[in-house]
Amino acid sequence: MGPLWALRVAGALSVAGVLAGHDGSQRAGQPAALDAGTRGDGVGHDRGVDCREVRKRNSSERCRFVRGTPDCRLDGGFLDYLGGAFCTFPSSLLPLSVSLYALWLLYLFVILGVTAEKFFCPNLSAISTNLKLSHNVAGVTFLAFGNGAPDIFSAVVAFSDPRTAGLAVGAIFGAGIFVTTVVAGGIALVKPFAAASRPFLRDVIFYMVAVFLTFLVLYFGYITLGEALAIPTDAEEQESSGTNCGDYGEEYRPLLPYHETSLHILSTALSPLDKHKWRRKPWYWRLFKVLKVPVELVLLLTVPVVDPDKDDLNWKRPLNCLHIVTGPLLCIFTLKSGAYGLYQIQGVFPVWALVALAGSVLAIIVFVTTHNEEPPKYHCLTWSWQVFAFLGFLSSAMWINAAATELVNILRTLGIIFELSNTVLGLTLLAWGNSIGDTFSDLTMARQGYPRMAFSACFGGIIFNILVGVGLGCLLQMTNSQMVVKLEPDSLLVWILAGALGLSLVFSFVAVPAQCFQLGKAYGTCLILYYLVFLCVALLTEFRVIHLAAT
Repeated sequence: MGPLWALRVAGALSVAGVLAGHDGSQRAGQPAALDAGTRGDGVGHDRGVDCREVRKRNSSERCRFVRGTPDCRLDGGFLDYLGGAFCTFPSSLLPLSVSLYALWLLYLFVILGVTAEKFFCPNLSAISTNLKLSHNVAGVTFLAFGNGAPDIFSAVVAFSDPRTAGLAVGAIFGAGIFVTTVVAGGIALVKPFAAASRPFLRDVIFYMVAVFLTFLVLYFGYITLGEALAIPTDAEEQESSGTNCGDYGEEYRPLLPYHETSLHILSTALSPLDKHKWRRKPWYWRLFKVLKVPVELVLLLTVPVVDPDKDDLNWKRPLNCLHIVTGPLLCIFTLKSGAYGLYQIQGVFPVWALVALAGSVLAIIVFVTTHNEEPPKYHCLTWSWQVFAFLGFLSSAMWINAAATELVNILRTLGIIFELSNTVLGLTLLAWGNSIGDTFSDLTMARQGYPRMAFSACFGGIIFNILVGVGLGCLLQMTNSQMVVKLEPDSLLVWILAGALGLSLVFSFVAVPAQCFQLGKAYGTCLILYYLVFLCVALLTEFRVIHLAAT
């Protein structure tokens, strides 16, 4: 039980920023209410006027309405997107603000992907290696958590605010439908293959159980503390089929050894560009790399990476000493949008200055007592715990949490501007954005001759996301005196989402064995057509073309 306990503790610490950012404003003794519906996402339960009413006001009144309506306040985050749209920009330039927000939304997806792939995932791998975990245990915990970090953090952040819970429901179910229909169908179209029978049946059955548990929670309208704790635990019972984490590749080293200066090591370590790879890659790769360079540079400055595949474990003395200062500063400035970092001790000394001072002293000690050529003992995998691996794990988790918070706030702002529900934004923009990495990696894997592995990845990782995302998200709403979270799925769209996901799984569960596990273009075409039909029905429901008859 020791390794599993350590895994769960590490997983809990990875969302410490989210947990600390939750202000727990619900009244003690009353269950928190999460609106998982459409138009009512921001209405009711002591929240007063719905912020979506701003579109019905005159242009001259919108800024005052946004500033004075409690429902228009975006909890967490560093930018006031609603204030920018309705106060900073004049009403005639609203399309410009929406365009800027859309570009920033796309860039946030890039930040999430780069942080998870290049920093979060390698540190998780180093920690699991240090704990000497089996591939099975590491796969269903750390690897699944690393690969699904953007999805999980987006769901957890959305669940942390009752007004955006619909985003989490839409994103979790929407991503599930997208991956198991469009991505799985695309794999069958690109490379027809024979699926592995037992792994496929295992993953589909566990996925159907996960969807059924979530459906029961929505049906009964509440979730208890025991159920919220049990849902993430159930995710460990099935094997995850995630893809490997990325790294920056092998460095080009000279044949003869020589001693590099600290300044040269620092400048080399902070360069996110590899000139050898740059020359070989096509133009579109270079363009995307240019967009990622600012993100990678900031991450390199603040997040250490321990790489167990390298002889020196990626030890860079000057950069790692800098991380001792920047890593803790990053953590306190991202907790509760910097409120903890700016807090002044007895009204005199700010917390960030104390952290910077302590980090600087420790960094000087490490720099003086270590060498450029050899990593210290506390950086090695033979030690009981890796200081730098854990610091990198926590720092990258804080970056992901900050990006996910901004992502949720932008989506809520776009929902208010276009009068769309959080649920439909979750099942479209948020689900597509979080799934685009899985789509490209799985289709590429299939084209390279590994369709079975890619097909298994469509089901393995998404099970972990739905269970952990719902479980941890609901735990954020609970306090010692409040052990029940109420869910209010008052929209037909929520039930369409759950039903469509369950029906797609049942279709695959019946159709694949009926074809003797031989998956071809007919199966892939059916899955993609199914998703298009589902998307049409969901949008028609959102715009009330399809609705329940009044009784």
